Amino acid sequence: MTYDITAVRAQFPALKAGSAHFDGPGGTQTPLPVIEAVSDALANPLSNRGRRTAGERNAEALVRAARQAMADLLGADPAGTVFGRSATALIYDFSRTLAKTWSPGDEVVVSRLDHDANIRPWIQAAEAVGATVRWADFDPATGELTPDDISAQLGDRTRLVAVTAASNLIGTRPDIPEISRRVHAAGALLHVDGVHYAAHSHVDVPRLGADFFVCSPYKFFGPHLGVLAASPALLETLTPDKLLPSTNAVPERFEFGTLPYEFLAGTRAAVDFLATLDPGAEGSRRERLASSFTALEEHEATLRGRIDEGLAALDPITIHSRAADRTPTVLLTIDGRDTTDAHRHLAGRGVDAPAGSFYAVEASRRLGLGDSGGLRIGLAPYTSGEDVDRLLEALSDFLHTPAPRG
Repeated sequence: MTYDITAVRAQFPALKAGSAHFDGPGGTQTPLPVIEAVSDALANPLSNRGRRTAGERNAEALVRAARQAMADLLGADPAGTVFGRSATALIYDFSRTLAKTWSPGDEVVVSRLDHDANIRPWIQAAEAVGATVRWADFDPATGELTPDDISAQLGDRTRLVAVTAASNLIGTRPDIPEISRRVHAAGALLHVDGVHYAAHSHVDVPRLGADFFVCSPYKFFGPHLGVLAASPALLETLTPDKLLPSTNAVPERFEFGTLPYEFLAGTRAAVDFLATLDPGAEGSRRERLASSFTALEEHEATLRGRIDEGLAALDPITIHSRAADRTPTVLLTIDGRDTTDAHRHLAGRGVDAPAGSFYAVEASRRLGLGDSGGLRIGLAPYTSGEDVDRLLEALSDFLHTPAPRG
């Protein structure tokens, strides 16, 4: 098992601009194979899906290839793989559809650790039908969200639990398989936000026990769209609002309008690229993905250790990413300083590390950071040791720069 960071970085034209990117949790840079796949799709005949013309056949092939690629990435069934405009849009669509099965007095559980996309749609859907929302809290001192935290909110009327597989703000990875066991024992469905998780972990939806799992390819080198995985049998039980002439087949009944074929081509290419991160990997695409993610996790864990060690030497900094199991994502604040100023200072030195709450507003408030959040440092597969050195040097330089008056 190997990880050749030089070879990986050579595939990303955007890195030639010279920035050290720690903004991966908000979206990664794009490798050449993905760029070329999008271009090739647009350069060849395309039309609505069918079997007669070249354009029809190309569109059909692109959809099928993308479904299979995402199924291989997630350990899911391509017949239960749904594409949408974004993860947020998919969650809104499914929250409205699932709410049709709820009654007044039914309960939905959401978590304060989550991105608002896995909170607000469920709250609004519950309110629309008179269902009750219950909140699962996390420990701000440790950043941990435990199965017990979820169990405390479960009851006879629980219909759905929505929880993240990894916090996009502080990186916490809850024990989703155990949460799933308890949720299903209560007779409820589990909706898992895997947007941040899928960029850093080898996903196995059946092992996680998620009834619904959403992710966003642009977090792992692909285009901007969303993907939801569920069992085809479960999808067959759901009836979304849709146009009269549109198909009732699964998964297409949940895909509204014409799919972005060029983005699906890029999604397939992104998955194929991920499968090359361990160049020595062999076997099926799913097997090569497993080897590649093992190599990637080792690479990112090494760099995260260097960042943790470097930040520990900078006294005015408080680290809010403290969970025992977490992604290579660090949220920090600086005593007496505005992290927006830190973001601005780092950007001026070619280090991209943004500040904010990143739509995880409930988590930010629970941490005592209000809606402002902090400075987020996120690793990506192309992050190098030299990038880490630049980050730590720029942060140290900021700490030695006098704070602005007023």
